[in-house]
Amino acid sequence: MNVNRDLFDDVMVPNYNPSSAIPVKGRGSRLWDQAGNEYIDFAGGIAVNALGHCHPALVDALTQQGQTLWHVSNVLTNEPALRLAKKLVDATFAEKVFFSNSGAEANEAALKLARRYAANQFGTGKDQIIAFKQGFHGRTFFTVTVGGQASYSDGFGPKPERIEHLDFNDIAGLEALISDNTCAVMMEPLQGEGGVIPATPEFAQAVRALCDKHQALLIFDEVQSGAGRTGDLFAYMGLGVTPDILTSAKSIGGGFPIGAMLTTTEIAAHFKVGTHGSTYGGNPLGCAVAEALLDIVNSPEILQGVKQKEQLFRVGLEKINQTYQCFSEIRGKGLLLGAVLTPTYHGRAGEFYAAALNEHLMCLVAGANVLRFAPSLIIPDEDIELGLARLAKAIDKVLCQST
Repeated sequence: MNVNRDLFDDVMVPNYNPSSAIPVKGRGSRLWDQAGNEYIDFAGGIAVNALGHCHPALVDALTQQGQTLWHVSNVLTNEPALRLAKKLVDATFAEKVFFSNSGAEANEAALKLARRYAANQFGTGKDQIIAFKQGFHGRTFFTVTVGGQASYSDGFGPKPERIEHLDFNDIAGLEALISDNTCAVMMEPLQGEGGVIPATPEFAQAVRALCDKHQALLIFDEVQSGAGRTGDLFAYMGLGVTPDILTSAKSIGGGFPIGAMLTTTEIAAHFKVGTHGSTYGGNPLGCAVAEALLDIVNSPEILQGVKQKEQLFRVGLEKINQTYQCFSEIRGKGLLLGAVLTPTYHGRAGEFYAAALNEHLMCLVAGANVLRFAPSLIIPDEDIELGLARLAKAIDKVLCQST
């Protein structure tokens, strides 16, 4: 069988448009394709590979669990799930955990729980959900509707109702919209897909205060910002604002599919037996890998290292910008950073991404105007330097083609 990019077009649903390079091996922050070309990975599988590719501790956890117990239904529990839940509870505000397979499913659970809690506590009229433009919360119909990007949710028929969107960081707008009929406000403390836009501390604190005033739940979607990505175990810790429900996925599994919804005992009580579930959520394989990752990431050495590596990225990107003047801003936190293109290059992030790939650097975009970087949390400093050198070459080629 000739396994190449053409085979994708023959056998796969065309909702993706992958590059022609097909990775076949990964180690640390480097990847190799079918032709043996080596790439520096600044993308991390879209903020997933928190410890890089094939980290020995994760490989060992998966191998050992794979030789012991793969799957049991949720008619039973299992030891890896219980250990992981206990460690998440001990490390966060939460008292209860629900496991899923992905961030979308964790967010779906969070939204359903918020609606159920409000209906039980206050009646069915308290059902409004407020979210923010350019937010992203997953691809289920509920979560994609709550996400504030119509291009992802339009075209599938009638949408779930009582969901309204505001500009991010707009305190006055939220004050005007929120009411006693609001059951939840859902936000990313650091918008990822929407352009790597941080919530200001003032905004996060105002959201918390307004939720308290109107007895609405605050849901933090930390699918992309969590598990050490910002230099705190979860981004809420750096904002000094505690949510009522928090969702995690991506980095928490280090590349193995797992998601989690964290909340308090009081709120969790409204998911009584049978009200929600997941066939694979909390399976031993995923939980064993996530437990191994959490043991490593939730340490001062790793979290402080993320903050140090952020500065290396910022210094390197600013140095590139001194030469090419193509970025108007470097924003984000930790190792979730966005380089915002100047108006001259608006709409052309995809060109910079493609040029970087040609230089054997994998990065990301966040919309048409932002290059996004979400590498391994333990990427070696020399890989940061080499990757930025390749980025500079890519930028040079794009700019040369523009003149």
